[in-house]
Amino acid sequence: MNWKERISFNPEICHGKACIKGTRVLISVILDNLAEGAIEEEILKEYPSLHKGDISVALQYAASLAREEIISFA
Repeated sequence: MNWKERISFNPEICHGKACIKGTRVLISVILDNLAEGAIEEEILKEYPSLHKGDISVALQYAASLAREEIISFA
């Protein structure tokens, strides 16, 4: 699944921050949970509006951001 199909950037929902379409679950919340060691099943239980593929989509989005060119200010 392409992350662009499942992630929303709407100024009227979550102040325009990236979230899963049809929910108010921010991508950053999913990533924070994963970084803290939560497993997929725990996240899906905590946020019942999420579907199984949504966590993978959040990771795809994060990977896409990580591939962007980094500009050195040094």
